[in-house]
Amino acid sequence: MIILGVVLLLIGLFTSLSILTTIGIILLIVGVVLYVLGAVGRPLAGRRHYW
Repeated sequence: MIILGVVLLLIGLFTSLSILTTIGIILLIVGVVLYVLGAVGRPLAGRRHYW
């Protein structure tokens, strides 16, 4: 999810499509939050890792 967010963010910035930039930022933030919660061992929705 983090990689997809970065790719969409870069494509949105290079092509000046604001919707891709917005979706990329949202995916990047959600991916980082899920990664951090999984890394500290906090269960999220009954699972220790989201992947």
